[in-house]
Formats: sequence, structure tokens, C-alpha cells
Amino acid sequence: MSDALPVHVIDDDDAVRESLAFLLESSGLTVQQHVSALAFLEAGVPLDRGCIVTDVRMPGMSGVELLKELKERGARISVIVMTGHGDVPLAVEAMKLGAADFLEKPFDDYAIVSAVKACLGRNAEEGRQEDLRSEVGRRIAALSQRERQVLECLVSGLANKTIAYDLGISPRTVEVYRANVMTKMQAASLPELVRMALLAGVAPTDSSVRQ
Repeated sequence: MSDALPVHVIDDDDAVRESLAFLLESSGLTVQQHVSALAFLEAGVPLDRGCIVTDVRMPGMSGVELLKELKERGARISVIVMTGHGDVPLAVEAMKLGAADFLEKPFDDYAIVSAVKACLGRNAEEGRQEDLRSEVGRRIAALSQRERQVLECLVSGLANKTIAYDLGISPRTVEVYRANVMTKMQAASLPELVRMALLAGVAPTDSSVRQ
């Protein structure tokens, strides 16, 4: 799955950019080249998937300035910065701004390919988690107020009788709501339901919801 995600190579040095793009493409990766950070931003590519490999020093917008811009835009795309000898302070600054990794030039082929594939793997997993979180959120939004209360009680590990007491309803009614929650959430088991709810940020009840 990770090799379907794009790798954006940003470098003003044509020879370096084209050589790196060729190396990554030879490793089965999908590559797009950009002559500058501004050209990358102006290309309008999605900023939630894939990986950027950028030189830290470039005319116009530097790699560090690009990271600042991406951070302001809330981008989730992974970034690897390439640094020259003596640029470690810039690399550290880049890491503080969210860069996933940095590589000092000259680096060997294996190091850059491994770093890119590792970033793509993490980015793909983060994307899957975000998609799942959004889907679970939509399912939770479809619950009624009472079903949401029952869900919160289940996340707290409360038994049906306790939930019934806290909510002022019968245990049988709790079973009905519980079944409705399982169906609407598309959960095959209680552990799966709890995992989904926690992923979406559902907080355990404080047992003070009795009405």
C-alpha cells in the first residue's frame, strides 16, 4: 500500500533532484519532482498523504520555511530533510517543526530509500487511523442521546444492571439500546466497540448521568 503514495522530491539542483527521483522510482515508488518549495505549494497537491524529500537549503523558501508553512496548514504529509555538512542545527530545527527524519549528504542509496519507505509506511497507517476515526465519528453521530449514554457506560466497563440503575431504565431496555449501539456502530463484539469508541475520543461516564 505504501508504494501507492506519492514521494515529492524538492530540490533546486536539477542533477540532484533527477538522480534522487530516478533512484526512488527504481525502487518502485511514485515520484513527483518540484524545483522549489514554492513550486510544490503552488502545485496544489494533497497535503495529507505521502512523503516530501526536500533540501534544507534552497533559494526562496527554505526547507525549514516549508515545514513552518506545512505546520500552519495542518498538513499530515511526512517530511524528510536533506542537509549538508554543518547543517545539523538546521536539521534539529526541522525536526522540532515536525520533520520525520533528516539525512546528511552524502548519503547512500539504501539510507534514503529506507527512510522514505519508513515514512510512507507510517503515513499510510496514520491515514488509515484517521479514516477509521472519521468513520467511527459519523457512526457515533447517528446514535440517539440515550444510545450515546449507553455507549459511554459500556466504555466505562459498567454491567447492564449498573447502566440500568444509573440511567433509571430497566435492564431489558439497556439490552435493547446496547443491541442498537452495536448495530449502528457496526461492531462485532464489545471489545471492538470499546476500541472504536476510544479511538473516536468517547470519554467514560462518571456515573452521574442518572435522570
